[in-house]
Amino acid sequence: MRNQIVAGNWKMNNDTAETEILLDNLMQHQIREDVSVYIAPAFTQLTQSVVKLKNYPIAVAAQNMNAAASGAHTGEVSSSMLKGVGVNTVILGHSERRSLYGETDDSLKVKVIKAIEDGMEIMFCFGEELSERKENRHFELVKMQLGSALFDLPNNAWKQIILAYEPVWAIGTGETASPGQAQEMHAFIREQIKLQYDSELANQVSILYGGSVKPNNAKEIFSMTDVDGGLIGGASLKSEDFMAIVNAF
Repeated sequence: MRNQIVAGNWKMNNDTAETEILLDNLMQHQIREDVSVYIAPAFTQLTQSVVKLKNYPIAVAAQNMNAAASGAHTGEVSSSMLKGVGVNTVILGHSERRSLYGETDDSLKVKVIKAIEDGMEIMFCFGEELSERKENRHFELVKMQLGSALFDLPNNAWKQIILAYEPVWAIGTGETASPGQAQEMHAFIREQIKLQYDSELANQVSILYGGSVKPNNAKEIFSMTDVDGGLIGGASLKSEDFMAIVNAF
């Protein structure tokens, strides 16, 4: 059975005091044993979150990392730095990193390889823009993103990979892919993994949906056969909303 996962991407939100309040509120809830829960605070709040959640079943992820081990990369952090503060999971390829900071499939491939080598778990994000969906190129685009960054990896590397499909037109817009649209794409993604590798691997990989998931739509989205959870943005900043999504399975 694939892991059911809900991950909260806090983006550039929550200073130290706000993080403490949100963590306190989250820790008032009992976490289901059948759902893996993550939060991804800003770099400056990673250590605080790791320490606070030490004996609580929420894992802490980073929102990005550099492919280099060290050196003249001002403003960047390496995988070893993340692991040094107790963070073993990293989000790579988020649409905002692609659109605002010029990350490409090729540059992400280098990051993926480094993260795998260093034993990091990866939440790999990908998905189409609205124009690409309207032009009916969304399947082609997703296939290219997966192939470029991930399909040269050996089978055993996939134990460290969680996929997160993000239709870019549904991120922070209030628009959401219908459950049917989400299922259609997730089934396509799983089929591509099957064709590149095999059925066993394809059926083991968790594929999350990311795009304006909220308490009022999570249950229907998560009920789809090939949707294994969600990468949550805005709703992860409110403890009640986030935990309602965690409990939507």
